[in-house]
Amino acid sequence: MQSRFLVKVGGDFACFTDPNLKVERVSYPVMTPAAARGILEAIFWKPAFRWEIRSITVLKPIKTLSVMRNEIKDRQGHSPIIVEATKQRQQRVSLILKDVEYVIAADMTLVWKDKGIIGCRDQFRRKLERGACHHTPYLGTREFAAWFEPATGDETPEVIIDSQYLGVMLFDTAYVKSESRPDMRFLRHKPSQDGSPTHVPPEVRQGYQHYLFFPATIENNQIAIPAEKYRELYELEGLDV
Repeated sequence: MQSRFLVKVGGDFACFTDPNLKVERVSYPVMTPAAARGILEAIFWKPAFRWEIRSITVLKPIKTLSVMRNEIKDRQGHSPIIVEATKQRQQRVSLILKDVEYVIAADMTLVWKDKGIIGCRDQFRRKLERGACHHTPYLGTREFAAWFEPATGDETPEVIIDSQYLGVMLFDTAYVKSESRPDMRFLRHKPSQDGSPTHVPPEVRQGYQHYLFFPATIENNQIAIPAEKYRELYELEGLDV
């Protein structure tokens, strides 16, 4: 039970950080499937379905820019960090992308079998056509806001990329429930038992993050996303999709 959408997105700057490089932020050459999913969820999301990215088409040349940014070296804890007064600030060089534009092809896939997808599909289409969103979508990091609009599928790239191997790219993150490895807490939504529309509070579960990767290649300006990676993600999260 799926519904395919084409969404055109872009922005002045982007940074799809490679998690293998810890000290400095270095962006992948193109958008990752995880970042594409985040943009679609910023426009419209409900726990009854998941966005599955099928392909990402590159419309503009890949251009990079090196910038110096102020960052905080430690993670946010229970107490707020006062940026102006903290000694935890440090300057880091980031290799980011400049002037990006993509077409995302994605399926709206039900994860709650007893729910309908027609209403969700229509709501997303209306939001996409109006340019409305739940919160501002961004290209990798929050300071790089993205614009979006419906795509026709006939967009012409400014430069032709016949074939380019991008290496191993981040696919997405699975949140795995585990009592023996309680690294973090996360929410897990579930439908009501009797099928009623009554809101059911999400469960707080303990577990860990499991990162999934895939070998990415641009063929004719398009990165094809392997569908089997979503089966692997759902198995890790214990979902029957």
